[in-house]
Amino acid sequence: MKPVAFEYCRPDTLEEVMELLTEFGGDASIISGGVSLGAMLNMRLVRPKALIDINHVLELGNVEFDDATAITGALVRQAAAQKMTSLMSGVPLLAMSLPWVGHYQTKSRGTLGGSVAHADPSAEIPLTLVTLGGSVTLRSPSGVREVAARDFFHGLLTTDRRPDELITALNWPLRRASTAYAFEEIAQRHGDFAITAVAAEATVAIDGTLANVSFGLGGVEDHPIVADTAEFIGRPATRDTAKEIAEVVADIVDPMVDLQANADYRRQLVRVLGSRVLSSAFNEASAVREAA
Repeated sequence: MKPVAFEYCRPDTLEEVMELLTEFGGDASIISGGVSLGAMLNMRLVRPKALIDINHVLELGNVEFDDATAITGALVRQAAAQKMTSLMSGVPLLAMSLPWVGHYQTKSRGTLGGSVAHADPSAEIPLTLVTLGGSVTLRSPSGVREVAARDFFHGLLTTDRRPDELITALNWPLRRASTAYAFEEIAQRHGDFAITAVAAEATVAIDGTLANVSFGLGGVEDHPIVADTAEFIGRPATRDTAKEIAEVVADIVDPMVDLQANADYRRQLVRVLGSRVLSSAFNEASAVREAA
């Protein structure tokens, strides 16, 4: 099957993109890497009147840093991001999750922004951004706004982006003191979308208790989520605490059911992977604290 007929547009500047979004609005699809959109076009799951190719908007490929944030343009390729030492050291959880993303061929074209825009609930990049408490920058003809990643994903392939908006950047919090990270997933094959993926960020206080825990899940519900772990703040950063968090969260999630797994299997993966990933993050954060 081939796509329906569409008008192909190749802007060179953000201003030209805005003009096209004003003209076509919800009748346009934006393509960057095309890893997911290309297949959807061929299967006619999307039928745009216009395809806006942003690959020649060079400013969308920039990576910048401020005191607390790494800002990656929407066009930063996944493979290129893995080779950026400053980005990988500054955002360790992204460094841990990117090896699980797709395959060499797809990562050479796939973009960080495209993965977030596509919003597959099993995708690793959206999960990482949500777990870290990052945000998404969007631009429209009427201005720029920033949306917290935890508010950006609404459901399966559904986000807070309006038809006249373009994702221009992702904002990643940089590594914090006495903080450690861990990531793991289960998929049918390495590089496939995760059946369940688990990410953790943990900060340990000087007395060995948890000062902060962010426990993210992908492939479980219809969008990446961060569990409520407030009741565990102040508890010892131990394996027992990690296991208890995973058990509590597994009992309250509402897992998807599909051809890959039923709800009970996904809950069990949350228990097993969650306990393992949280324990790893706790142990490393404790070691970092002791070494400080």
